[in-house]
Amino acid sequence: MFFPKLLILDNELVERIISEGIALLENPGIRIHNQEALELLASANAKVDFNTQIARIPEKIVRQALETAPHEFTLFDLEGNPVVHYFGDKIHFDPGSGGLTIIDSQTERPRSPVTNDLIKFIKLVETLPQIDAQSTAFICSDVAPEIGDLYRLYLALNYMNKPIITGAFRKDTWWTMKEMLSIVAGGDQALSSKPIAVFDVCPSPPLLWSDTTCQNLIDCARHSIPAQLISMPLAGATAPVTLAGAVVQHTAECLSGVVIHQLVKPGAPIVWGGSPAIFDMREGSTPMGAVETWMISSAYVQVGKALGLPTHVYMGMSDAKIIDAQCGLESMGSNFVAALSGANMISGCGMLDFESCLSFEKLVIDAEMIGMVKRFVKGIEVRDDPIAITLMQKSGHKGDFLTLPHTRRWYREEQYLPSEVIDRASFDGWRNRGEKTTFERARGRVEKLLTTYLPNTISEEQRKGLREVTLSAAKKFGMETLPPLPQEK
Repeated sequence: MFFPKLLILDNELVERIISEGIALLENPGIRIHNQEALELLASANAKVDFNTQIARIPEKIVRQALETAPHEFTLFDLEGNPVVHYFGDKIHFDPGSGGLTIIDSQTERPRSPVTNDLIKFIKLVETLPQIDAQSTAFICSDVAPEIGDLYRLYLALNYMNKPIITGAFRKDTWWTMKEMLSIVAGGDQALSSKPIAVFDVCPSPPLLWSDTTCQNLIDCARHSIPAQLISMPLAGATAPVTLAGAVVQHTAECLSGVVIHQLVKPGAPIVWGGSPAIFDMREGSTPMGAVETWMISSAYVQVGKALGLPTHVYMGMSDAKIIDAQCGLESMGSNFVAALSGANMISGCGMLDFESCLSFEKLVIDAEMIGMVKRFVKGIEVRDDPIAITLMQKSGHKGDFLTLPHTRRWYREEQYLPSEVIDRASFDGWRNRGEKTTFERARGRVEKLLTTYLPNTISEEQRKGLREVTLSAAKKFGMETLPPLPQEK
């Protein structure tokens, strides 16, 4: 069966990009502000200057790391079921993460999110079958910022069942987050054998690893917790303005991460991902909805696949500030590009305003987009042999296919049937239903879905363990209590 596929680079260009990315690791090398990583590289015979913190990594070391990095792995839900398969051209979707604001459903304006907002968002993701994984979507403003990363994971683990994409902001909080995941998974061994989470780790452009993110990368490898490389070249600002040049830089940064990671533990799971963008010279902004941003992401996915690695992109979002036509065209366009590129995880649904703002309403609209996209990439399948001759000869010129058993047999498999968020009524039908806008229909859909949420099945003992670990971390930063969860009131 043929599946639709997008290839934005020819094979020769892919190889040139990989070759130049490898060459950059040796000259000028990669700057690493982490002592353990520098020592690992030195022991592997890379040329390391501990004073300048620059490591020059020869091609041989890079190739060895690529040989040991796994081509695939699976994420599991909290009940132990395989859910997300990072492999080949399999596509999955999760919301954007790290939002600083949320669109208030009543005022339709951004505000700082709090605990109940994130809980509501997590519940909503659980009810949307089109979305495959959770994310730690918001940074809650009602807790100390020093625990912002672990607190959002704490909330997620209390309400989610789907696997989660997360990330740590500090070296110490990574360990707290690992402990929380172990509590829910049933111990460290269970967490590594059936991972329920992926940690984002972000090199800094150009060609630099901070102490914190590099340590997170090392710790993930050591404990076989999947790590997702998020290289963020900004074409024209922190990376070459040419799209191919930005992809070369992305390649070098991600290759350096693969090397460090595999030196810690060969065979530990790692993902070739990113969140690049162009730099808009007029506005001084980083548009995720720009077509060139999509092109850079599609290109690096193709490079990652050529290297045999699982892949990830940040796409499906919009730079718009409200849910409008711009929001729709940017989100749908980039979702299609990401899916046709075969990115294994596509992060970004629900997101507005340059990766900074999330919306409940956009999330349910995006879920319909994702349903359409997933249907498209399945391609056109032959259901009968011959395809239509027998059926149409039998039907003749009547044209009454609506009543045929063949139609009843196949229409649900052939067609994606959207929810009421998508209006397919006649004008009179739309008017009779209240002349609601897409936003209004989405708002109604959010409230309807939340009534269908089913709690996860972790034990009260596990919930108590999560709270104790989180509260212990919070007390280090002056918080004596945590915001109450709804069931605790």
